[in-house]
Amino acid sequence: MYVPPLRPPSHDDSYISGEVTIDPSAAIAPGVLLQASPDSRIIIGAGVCIGMGCILHAFEGTLEIEPGANLGAGVLVLGKGKIGANACIGSTATILNASVEPQQVVLPGSLVGDKSRIVVTRPTVVDVDTINETASPASDEATNGDRPPPMNIPPPTPSEPEPTDAASSPPPTSQKVYGQAQLNRMLSTMFPHRQALNRPLQDGQSPSDQP
Repeated sequence: MYVPPLRPPSHDDSYISGEVTIDPSAAIAPGVLLQASPDSRIIIGAGVCIGMGCILHAFEGTLEIEPGANLGAGVLVLGKGKIGANACIGSTATILNASVEPQQVVLPGSLVGDKSRIVVTRPTVVDVDTINETASPASDEATNGDRPPPMNIPPPTPSEPEPTDAASSPPPTSQKVYGQAQLNRMLSTMFPHRQALNRPLQDGQSPSDQP
């Protein structure tokens, strides 16, 4: 914030009007204006330092500067209120009907307590389609919440293989021995009365009954 330069006052005196109480230990620079309107008063505590060109105007109440407070050059304090102990008010700051907490710092050129500027808030217009799109996920969640939980379906059991009938299966084929026919012919020539190898017997006969 732009802070205008301060010019030293043309005279070294301070102007005091109305009911003003100043502690002897307070330091007041030249060109200070202390004015209390009727039914109002100004109280300046011990160790207060007021810079040059400050204006303190009390009206409709009491304006009190507590001990140890510091007011920079060109500070304007109007109305009623209290500057807390050891507070620091920057130069060219303006305080209107407000109080400053103890040990609080007010930046130079600040404006404190101005209630004349009213901020008008306009109602926010929201599109209906936007509201519906925003509300649709919530409705979907509510619909999903009303659905019953899925039933636990047991997994299908594997079918057992059907037993095969041994009678229906074909008989195993006998493996053919290489040279068996030649061996049988040779044996029948050498032993004509001997039964050939692997010759099937008729039912009810023994090898001795064969011719």
